[in-house]
Amino acid sequence: MRVGPLLLLPLALLARSDGDRAVYDPAGPIVATAIPLDRDRPGPMQVGRLRFLQGWRLRSPNRAFGGLSTMVADDAGRFLALSDKGSVFRFRIGARGIIGPSRIATLPDTVGPKVLNDTESMAIDPATGRIWVGYEVRNAIRRFDPRLTRSTGESAPRAMAHWPSPTGPESMERLRDGRFVILSENAPVPGIDRAKQALLFDGDPTDPATHVTRFAYRAPAPGFWPTDMRQLPDGRLLVLHRKLSVRDGFAASLGIFDPKAIRPGALVTAREIALIHQPLAIDNMEALAVTQEAGRTIVWIASDDNFLWLQQTLLLKFALTD
Repeated sequence: MRVGPLLLLPLALLARSDGDRAVYDPAGPIVATAIPLDRDRPGPMQVGRLRFLQGWRLRSPNRAFGGLSTMVADDAGRFLALSDKGSVFRFRIGARGIIGPSRIATLPDTVGPKVLNDTESMAIDPATGRIWVGYEVRNAIRRFDPRLTRSTGESAPRAMAHWPSPTGPESMERLRDGRFVILSENAPVPGIDRAKQALLFDGDPTDPATHVTRFAYRAPAPGFWPTDMRQLPDGRLLVLHRKLSVRDGFAASLGIFDPKAIRPGALVTAREIALIHQPLAIDNMEALAVTQEAGRTIVWIASDDNFLWLQQTLLLKFALTD
């Protein structure tokens, strides 16, 4: 996702261009430095229904690192993340930061300008390991093998064909019953205030025969756009939203909705469970993962630094509370 507003336009001069990026080093490394959520109150703290546990600033001498737009994780702390330039990051994180070697690679067939490789969303089938990736601008979805070494299917669904660039399949999740939910970043629904176009596929979205249900999605509060989405253990969907304003900078909102509410043409509005804003540790929060740890539901959010020197790649760990 691009930051969009003119607020950060002057910072573009500080961005790392494609021409500046070194050839990726598969060994990384990715390094994590511990940070508090609130510099004035280090340690655990409650933000809405989220209990902050730990936070890190992620860095790498590899100039391909950055731009995190989506991620998944398992209960052992192993992460798979994608950048909006088609890069793949694998790392494991524990209480003391990065554990073991990290890996940096590129998705297969990632050639040409960034606009054709703007990967913004990802979903995984835990049974087979197959991975689906959503491409902004192209409004397309590709299916990959578990190692992300080859593409096994691709589709540009007609239901997304007219989503304005660059506001394509920003959030995507495979439900445990095999259906897929996709939220556009900012494709408006005519006649419904603040609503964005959204889709429910009854199976593999790369299969042209899969039936699609169109519905409208609305963020919990004005000015927030959905950036990533994951299913919770109870079946509901947790959505990460971000907001950028000239006065207040970045903010992140997390909301929950029940996929049972999806019907053709229905308006589904998420219920906010947490709002994170300055002076807390916050940036352009785009990536979301959900795991389990000692009987608790763990929520991870990470930021896209837009490859700007003045932004950061943050990874924050929370426990979902009642």
